[in-house]
Amino acid sequence: MYGWIWRHLPGNTWVRALCSLVLALGVVFLLFQYVFPWAEPLLPFNDVTVDGGGS
Repeated sequence: MYGWIWRHLPGNTWVRALCSLVLALGVVFLLFQYVFPWAEPLLPFNDVTVDGGGS
């Protein structure tokens, strides 16, 4: 998959590296802005089952 992306990016090696960095930063931005907030209520991180049970 990464080879396919690299072959289809325009320019020489430096331009391809810059384009791939911009693409990676765009994916990270989309994950943090849209995907993670959507998925957060579906994850069980706040379902704590430990009791205080003091003696």
